[in-house]
Amino acid sequence: MLSILVVNWNTRDLLRACLSSIERHPPSEEFEVVVVDNASSDGSADMVRSEFPNAILVASDKNTGYARGNNLAFERATGDHLLTLNPDTEFVDDSIDKAIAFLDAHPKAGCVGIRQVGLDGNTQNSVRGFPTVLGILGDVTGLGKRLGGAWDSYRLSRFDYENSGPAPQPMGTFLLFRREALAAAGDPSSPFDERFPIFFNEVDLLYRMKQAGWECLYAPDARILHYGGESTKQVRKSMIWESHRSLVRYLQKHHGTGLMRVGLPFLAAAIYSAAFFRARGFDAGFRP
Repeated sequence: MLSILVVNWNTRDLLRACLSSIERHPPSEEFEVVVVDNASSDGSADMVRSEFPNAILVASDKNTGYARGNNLAFERATGDHLLTLNPDTEFVDDSIDKAIAFLDAHPKAGCVGIRQVGLDGNTQNSVRGFPTVLGILGDVTGLGKRLGGAWDSYRLSRFDYENSGPAPQPMGTFLLFRREALAAAGDPSSPFDERFPIFFNEVDLLYRMKQAGWECLYAPDARILHYGGESTKQVRKSMIWESHRSLVRYLQKHHGTGLMRVGLPFLAAAIYSAAFFRARGFDAGFRP
């Protein structure tokens, strides 16, 4: 049984295209679709009710954020395979089956990410490593691309998108989970840490799964069309600040001990400075 979980906010037309593509290219195994609408103002919830009556719709009365929205979907999911899927995506072939087959063929894998293709037909860079101080410094300074190794451990600029292999943290656009792996990392009916409301929630979850002994893999033969960031573009300044704050929260949660505790305030100051520069000013970020 496969549960397909979609969290939506004000992307009605893209959501329609996404759900239609699932109907055109359904998985071979039994499946359910759970849509959580985060109080969209564009009629998304009504569209799902009228055009996709077989979908399980959770219509929230407020924007709860991505992590809470997914947890609401996981609470209703019954599958042993669970796919978190962004609404700005479309399937063009039987890639759902390909991803499931790949996951089943690798019993030590708790999660699979697939090839993401942009509107230009090119493969998107969609896999990163887990954030570390050196990796972040390498990304910010450009040393990662030049030196590789630990300096490139976050951006993974040399990642091979043509061959299957380990993928520490693929983008949350498409993540196919094994329920057993989610259970090893926490509560499978509420796997996302809601202290990361928009960003780094899947990074945190995948890191916890890794700590519990489950790896994540990349399957290049399965693919999905990805428009990219259509919800977050609507509130860009807030999302810039929220992404930088969530990075600091992640480092505090997973690397806030020993010598790192001493250096974290300075690193956090640099991260917030970058947010101020990129957003051209301060913003309070996401508030549910």
